[in-house]
Amino acid sequence: MTQADYIVLGIYFLILVAIGFACARLNKRQEDYFMGGRGFGKLMQSFAAFGAGTGPQDPIITGSGTFNKGMNGMWGVMYWLFVTPFYWITGVWYRRMRHLTLGDWYVERYESKKLGGAYAIFGVVFFMIYGSMFFSAIAKTAAPMIGEYVNFFGNQIELQYVLVPAVGVIVLLYGMLGGLTAAYFTDLIQGICVIALSCMLIPLGLNALGGSADLNPEGQGSFSVMHDQLPESFFDLLGGVGADFSLAYLIAIVFSNLFGIVVQPHFIATGGGSAKTENDARIGLVVGNFLKRFCTLGWVLTGLIAATLYADVPALIKDPDQAWGYASMQLLGPGLRGLMLACLLAALMSSVDAYMIVGSGLVVRNLYVPFLNPQASEKRCLLMGKLTGTIIVCGSIIFSLTIFDMIEQLTITFWFTLVFAAPFWIGMYWRRATTSAAWITVAYCLLFFTMIPFFGPQLVPDWRTNESFLQTAPMTHKTTKEVLTKSSIRKHLALQLEAWQEKSDALNRQEDKEIELAAHNALKPAFINPERTQIVVPDLQGEEAIVLEVGKDTIDVATPRPFESNKDGSPKLYNGGQAIFWDRVVPVDSSVKPAAVSTVTEGTTTTTTYEYPEGTPMRGEGNFKLNLAFFVPFGVDIANHSKANRSALELVPKIIMPFLVMILASLITSAVGAGNSQEALDKYYAKMKTRVIPDPEADHARLEAVYTGQQEPDRVKLFPNSQLEFQKPTRADILGFAVSILVCFAIIGTAFVIAGLGS
Repeated sequence: MTQADYIVLGIYFLILVAIGFACARLNKRQEDYFMGGRGFGKLMQSFAAFGAGTGPQDPIITGSGTFNKGMNGMWGVMYWLFVTPFYWITGVWYRRMRHLTLGDWYVERYESKKLGGAYAIFGVVFFMIYGSMFFSAIAKTAAPMIGEYVNFFGNQIELQYVLVPAVGVIVLLYGMLGGLTAAYFTDLIQGICVIALSCMLIPLGLNALGGSADLNPEGQGSFSVMHDQLPESFFDLLGGVGADFSLAYLIAIVFSNLFGIVVQPHFIATGGGSAKTENDARIGLVVGNFLKRFCTLGWVLTGLIAATLYADVPALIKDPDQAWGYASMQLLGPGLRGLMLACLLAALMSSVDAYMIVGSGLVVRNLYVPFLNPQASEKRCLLMGKLTGTIIVCGSIIFSLTIFDMIEQLTITFWFTLVFAAPFWIGMYWRRATTSAAWITVAYCLLFFTMIPFFGPQLVPDWRTNESFLQTAPMTHKTTKEVLTKSSIRKHLALQLEAWQEKSDALNRQEDKEIELAAHNALKPAFINPERTQIVVPDLQGEEAIVLEVGKDTIDVATPRPFESNKDGSPKLYNGGQAIFWDRVVPVDSSVKPAAVSTVTEGTTTTTTYEYPEGTPMRGEGNFKLNLAFFVPFGVDIANHSKANRSALELVPKIIMPFLVMILASLITSAVGAGNSQEALDKYYAKMKTRVIPDPEADHARLEAVYTGQQEPDRVKLFPNSQLEFQKPTRADILGFAVSILVCFAIIGTAFVIAGLGS
């Protein structure tokens, strides 16, 4: 990074803070601060939805997956695509609620301030976890651009410990000053920056490919160069997404997200509650999220370009997460690198600012006012809102610096929102859903998702040594003979050169090694033809040179790779071995190590299996995976499923069981007279069937007329004379949903077109 880059960053930060000051004078009431006065049209709502749903981890995860696995790596982010059409329906809900927080919705529907308070606590914790993932992502991406360490008052400090708090302070400054209005105006700027980020590297990368004398000696088109260099599997969208995702896991995540996204606390604002009209709400939500899906295609293309240009960079081979930052450093000039980092910071801040303001609304409206200060004035509530926003940002920073693992943080969010999902969905559509059932469901989720898995083994230590729960996935080391492609031969040469250089450095540090050093220097790996299709490398013993050729010879590709290591820094000898029902299963005697017990060759793959010596006492460590235990009575062979499929199985009870518990508990509690009051239910469902009038006074008068029976609601029930409150779909509902489905297919079709360019 040069001085020009830091100047760009400084100007960017100053603009954001200035927006906060400019918007501060607009905040006179809670509705102004927490909802921007409900005055936003389609443009602002679109960029609010786009900004809140797009974090810096998205281009990083997509770029990393594409660099490592090809175009099917896009599913690490693109699985949200299949949820987007449903936003056309849900966008209307949040505007018709006419609330400032989703906690207010739980208070109204279930007539319980305590349930609203419980949701507020849930929302604050969710924001901390979700926001921490964004902070971790920005630190990982900035490392190749700024450096892993920075000089802070004469001390060398890891980058994340300086950058993450600094960004947090900027978000606090403009968010606390300007409220949701400032957040939305900055989201507009930052959304444009993120779109620029999605496109910025593409023309520069394509130009670099087209002009590379080494990669493109014949002057082909840039896309033809990618197909020439990369394996054809890199252009297969449906070929699986590696170890982290499988088709079953993707389906489970899609359903988990569909049920859980509606109770993410910021959706009350960015999902439509802050819009002028219902159409502004639903159009803004859908368009904003489709913008992200199209941007994902830009991130995929950038990943393919990086995989072609930098296939021979050892640092990226070992850690593809750095691909985006490395490409930015190589392709962008001074000033533009700072702009790229600003764009990534924009992706972070456009999400965290909304979380901070909505989270402060939860604290004020659902905790502070009902339980601490019921007579609080508007001025007092505004002050508390500004102060409590720091809880969200500071909590996110702490989570980021303590976990600092994007995948682990992301995995938590897959199920965390399900704690309050069933009471929301059932309460939206079924009159018999009761407050008692909602509490029972929340308690069930907390017990089965967190409390029993964590505290159960501590209260009953025998669980850890119960043979029924000590299964592990097989521990294997696989070696596959892979036919060399132009990119894989470059990767192989890069790793060989790195190993050769390390040995050279070691020999140079020793005395009386001239003869050995001379012999070693004679075996330096190198390309031996201008087409870069043949290399000479040392043999396995390092005693003589061998020649390898693209399309003809094979190399042994090991899984795990030779440079991979365990968390303790020791070499990783095998994959698998993951505990089925625990975080880890380890020998009681830590000195006992697994040993190879069999080696089997099938086709081009040789698999060595490792096991602990027979009779070794084992114990489970960490949390107990209680939701997987649901499958034990059914005889499901969980151990032989892939890691991704096991994750899918674990999600299934978390998705289904809360709904079953909520329905059964509602039937029981309503049967014994513990249902909600008929008057409150009539008012709530009448309100949800009454269209919003942008003028607040006219809207209030219209609602009062509906409540008193002077006017009928605008919508009618799909199932009259029943307890179900599904509304009869309108022409706009059906048409908008259908168009959204078509856009989904258009995005997938565009991905196939990109895959075919230059083939």
